[in-house]
Amino acid sequence: MSARTARSRRTVLAVPGSSPRFLAKAQQQPVDEVFLDLEDAVAPAQKADARSAVVSALRDGDWGSKIRAIRMNDVSTAWAYRDVIDVVEQAGDALDVIVLPKVTGPDDVRWLDLLLSQVEAAMGYEAGRIGIEAQIEDARGLARVDAIAAASPRLEALVFGPADFMASLGMRSLEIGQQPAGYRGGDAFHYAHLRILVAARAFGLQAVDGPHAAIHDTDGLRASAASVAALGYDGKWVLHPGQVDIVNAEFSPAQDDYDQAELILAAYEYHTARGQGAAMLDGDMIDEASRKLALVAAARGRAAGLRPTREFRPPAD
Repeated sequence: MSARTARSRRTVLAVPGSSPRFLAKAQQQPVDEVFLDLEDAVAPAQKADARSAVVSALRDGDWGSKIRAIRMNDVSTAWAYRDVIDVVEQAGDALDVIVLPKVTGPDDVRWLDLLLSQVEAAMGYEAGRIGIEAQIEDARGLARVDAIAAASPRLEALVFGPADFMASLGMRSLEIGQQPAGYRGGDAFHYAHLRILVAARAFGLQAVDGPHAAIHDTDGLRASAASVAALGYDGKWVLHPGQVDIVNAEFSPAQDDYDQAELILAAYEYHTARGQGAAMLDGDMIDEASRKLALVAAARGRAAGLRPTREFRPPAD
């Protein structure tokens, strides 16, 4: 992954763009990314006012090191082009990413890439700096996810959208992000999760899971986050401050695991510098495959602010 696509996205907080109170409160949350929503969380009559509120929040807010994003309306709507033009022209230098919802094919992403390039050129912004996250939300999008992942160098992540996806498949559930009642086949979302993850990794992108909408179901949230984190996802959307600590914890490696990853990297570097392609560390064999796994764990630990507590000691000659 590039430095841009490797930015930490353990927790991605959704904030209604039409709520000044929530926009202000979001700046204080310990999350990696905040997206100011112009789509589902904003009523049609409030779209224009929400754009103005989002521009003010981006320009005047104190977002610290968070990734600053907006979720625009999808390309089939009458609001889409104005979302991009108004926000990027007025606050493009304070915006890192645009979340593109309901992506059904690569042309959706290419349209946004082209429009962004035109606005950047007109405003004198750095070309290509604003990234894109493509939200996969239905059967059509999942079926074309490889082409979507390859559609633009601006792409940073693929995001699974469970609500629309469940509807597009006709799943018998009204609970976003939870297993359909009566389903006995294991994890109903496993295929979609894995399909998106494979496409993301094939093109050097991150993979982010959608929200667990039952705010007070902390056990369900923890299980959901733990499952996709184990699969290899980089993070998950959260809808409420009470979900943040749980999701941060599940996507951050334990200190012992992080320490071991750093030891593997140090040991591998030491031994390969001496012409050894494989070596022993604490009774276990390490090689190039071990190094690749350790790189992932070490990068996530560093992004979570962890520091090594154990030091590699070369073996005595």
